[in-house]
Amino acid sequence: MSDMLKIYEILDKPVQTNIVLELPFEERQKSRLRTVLNNGVEVGFMLPRGLVLRGGDCLKAEDESIVRIEAANETVSTVRHLNSIMLMRASYHLGNRHVSLQVGDGWLRYQHDHVLDEMVRGLGLNVICESAPFEPEPGAYSGHDKAHDHSHAHEKQL
Repeated sequence: MSDMLKIYEILDKPVQTNIVLELPFEERQKSRLRTVLNNGVEVGFMLPRGLVLRGGDCLKAEDESIVRIEAANETVSTVRHLNSIMLMRASYHLGNRHVSLQVGDGWLRYQHDHVLDEMVRGLGLNVICESAPFEPEPGAYSGHDKAHDHSHAHEKQL
């Protein structure tokens, strides 16, 4: 346990680094996490509660090394449609079920759930189950954006 590198700080802006940590969305929501970096070093997060890490975020470890977070591929359901009204309708119904959504130009994505897939199909849309990074909307009252204001490549997807 004493060999574990501790991470306490998230940086205000991205910094160039070769040390990467790929995490699925569920693990990027944890303020306490024990895991292994791409260089084999074991790390432990001790970050502020309520913070959601996004792909591109950079963390500073106690030894001053910088770790870049990447969104790992995970099983998601993706809905594509040229008609924005159809996508908005699906977003409305998924939002009523408090489903986290990633929204893009002509598509939306959520963590795969066969029941939700059937509901969306019932609205007349096609659903594709695939492996992709999941970066849902942070929400209107998200603490992440207020904690540090910076832009990432994932924000440009929207």
